[in-house]
Amino acid sequence: MLKDKIEVNIALKEREKICTILHKLLASTYALYLKTQNYHWNVIGPQFQTFHLLFQGQYEELAEAIDEMAERIRALGYFPEGSFETFSKLSLIKGEFGHPGAMEMIQTLLKDHEALIQYMREHLPFVEEQEDGATADFLNKRLAIHEKASWILRSTSN
Repeated sequence: MLKDKIEVNIALKEREKICTILHKLLASTYALYLKTQNYHWNVIGPQFQTFHLLFQGQYEELAEAIDEMAERIRALGYFPEGSFETFSKLSLIKGEFGHPGAMEMIQTLLKDHEALIQYMREHLPFVEEQEDGATADFLNKRLAIHEKASWILRSTSN
């Protein structure tokens, strides 16, 4: 298998754990992407234009991150699992039904971004201990993006 033939000075067992962390983040980011795009399509109210554009900017950024995550998993010698079934089992972000109001959308997205922040902060020390600088840099970049998104959403709801 590909994972056995890669020599990047990270042991197979540790690479597997890093990829497990990335798989969960990939599934969660994809779920957040879908939710954010759904909100972009369905937001209504007096601040429609503002929220419509806010959600668009966020889901477009998430789409790019999804590809980068999958490619990082591949670089470590593993294959990302991209099915809805796998994503729904792994994701920290849960789907929803119905059509929440605009401010409920903001609060839900805030909670979801904060869940991803907490997850990454929990697992970043392990990645750093393995001296996987590329994955650590990627996670730090994602942390900054989710923290900024959270700040914007929090500021919007006050």
